[in-house]
Amino acid sequence: MSVRRRLTTATGAVLLTLAVAGCSGLGRTSVGTIKYETERELLVSVTSPSVNGCHRLAPSGVTKVQNNSLTDIVMWRTRDCTGPNSIYVPINSANWIAPDTLPWRSYSVIH
Repeated sequence: MSVRRRLTTATGAVLLTLAVAGCSGLGRTSVGTIKYETERELLVSVTSPSVNGCHRLAPSGVTKVQNNSLTDIVMWRTRDCTGPNSIYVPINSANWIAPDTLPWRSYSVIH
């Protein structure tokens, strides 16, 4: 095997390793936007949210959500993404709370 071929193979292996390591980092984000409306009718748009952890929403709560990202999300009525009565919102769909129910206060990304 020639020196040039070995160098090309080694360079390719290094680049592949870096690409795989970059995709598995803690900074991964969902692609797209999540839009929601607060109880005070304020419209908020979040672009490419992190797939890690729990995301708090407006303190007044959220009444409508539109998931235009490439990942599913779960809406929670608590500030820490725990408890009963969560709602699953798939990719490219929307949802809103029923009348006389508590608003959503956080969400998590399913990845």
